Amino acid sequence: MNGSEIIMDFWPEFIASSSGREFVAGGFGGIAGIISGYPLDTLRIRLQQSNSGSAFSILRRVMSSEGPAALYRGMSAPLASVTFQNAMVFQTYAILSRALDSSASANDPPSYKGVALGGVGTGAIQSIILSPVELIKIRLQLQNRSHANLQEAASPKGPLNVAKSILKTEGLKGMYRGFVITVLRDAPAYGVYFWTYEYMREQFHPGCRKNGQESVRTMLTAGGLAGVASWLCCYPLDVVKTRLQAQSPSSQLKYRGILDCFSRSVKEDGYCVLWRGLGTAVARAFVVNGAVFASYETALRCLFNNGNIQTENTI
Repeated sequence: MNGSEIIMDFWPEFIASSSGREFVAGGFGGIAGIISGYPLDTLRIRLQQSNSGSAFSILRRVMSSEGPAALYRGMSAPLASVTFQNAMVFQTYAILSRALDSSASANDPPSYKGVALGGVGTGAIQSIILSPVELIKIRLQLQNRSHANLQEAASPKGPLNVAKSILKTEGLKGMYRGFVITVLRDAPAYGVYFWTYEYMREQFHPGCRKNGQESVRTMLTAGGLAGVASWLCCYPLDVVKTRLQAQSPSSQLKYRGILDCFSRSVKEDGYCVLWRGLGTAVARAFVVNGAVFASYETALRCLFNNGNIQTENTI
């Protein structure tokens, strides 16, 4: 039996299972989130790494000197991995939120405590995949092709080339530069993320956690607010993570670790540096996570109902 025959035999059984459907729906949600918010993510990264300029001034500079394509530079790295990563996130969350809440029956949604704890565990676990992906993405997003010096000319182009360059010059340890700060950022952030989504969707549409009949508008709004809440609680850690992952041995390491990066950043630029780019991040978070949850829930219902999406209102 060849590979294609194995896949053909495996796929119907996989998609028929609850975990398989959650996995596929999570992949659709991740792709929708990446495509809808990547330009704003590029601006966020450049704001965090830059010492001056607003989001609009950086946007004008990028558009005039590097072109619109620069806003999507490095997108193939997260897009290539996001189906698996986001699918794993939603599936892991579904498992942990119930495993950590023994009081919930099989027919009832997990309690808010289970939701929060499941989110914390999910955030910590998914950092194993996310950390190297974000490292590659950040290195690509910070490449400025308007400068024609030797270092820029020699800089690797494309996610695979960047990954090979990091492995060659920094080793496997270099691929996980910023891993600890990624866990510290994502564990609490995902707890807030899933709790906010479940709480807000129930407030907007009472009973929807049991019957799953909320409108797409509710999904978009609750998902957007969940994204905003998660970024607000972890943003200073994200700034530190960006600065740590942006440095490489070839550009001379500026920071020795998390605490050194935090203290030196505050000393040089003040406490406001820890919130630099927050407006762009919050705007992106609302758009992206509204798209993620709406796509996830819609795909999940489509799979569970054989193509018939059942919501009370579609808008």
